[in-house]
Amino acid sequence: MTNSIWPEPDPTANLLVNAKRGDEMAIEQLLTRHREALKRMIDMRLDKRVAQRVDVSDIVQEVLVEASRRLQIYLENPAMPFHLWIRQIAKDRIIDAHRRHRVSAKRSVDRERRLEVQGTLDASTIELAGQLLDPELTPAAKATQREMALQVQACIEQLEDRDRDILLMRHYEQLTNQEVAVTLGLTEPAASMRYLRALKRLRSIIAGETSDFENGPE
Repeated sequence: MTNSIWPEPDPTANLLVNAKRGDEMAIEQLLTRHREALKRMIDMRLDKRVAQRVDVSDIVQEVLVEASRRLQIYLENPAMPFHLWIRQIAKDRIIDAHRRHRVSAKRSVDRERRLEVQGTLDASTIELAGQLLDPELTPAAKATQREMALQVQACIEQLEDRDRDILLMRHYEQLTNQEVAVTLGLTEPAASMRYLRALKRLRSIIAGETSDFENGPE
């Protein structure tokens, strides 16, 4: 999983083998390795209003406690890769946080995420902006890179929930199409088609925003 926010699979696999044997140190290392990835994943998806009341680190801790409690059950029947399993626990905790703080039921758990984690423009946004707007942009054009990335970020916020979520999974978490398919319970062709449709809708929104900018105010 090149450039994925999730830890490399081989060390995780070794830790899982030892964890199944009851090695407490392996279990602790396994969960610690995934802490930062969980924090980034949750930070991207937490509603802004909930984030004002709940510390992301608290949700991460809830996920790790739940994962530790359920780990042996998972190890007996690992139906999906560990990072997808613990990611699902995190998604459930995000939903719980939104429910606890009475966010409108009409809003999705992904509705008002903060893509600029810790105030820094994510490199994934810059990469996606380059693909969608100007693949020839040189690394030296930092100001232009940032402007383009902010434009793409704003356009992502206008997408419907499922389109936004699959773009986050593919471009921010760097999940493969196979991993997305497992996560969403889809076939790989269906996951690929959903991604391509989301990308097409994003391109359409960007084209409209760019056209409005170029035409100027009426």
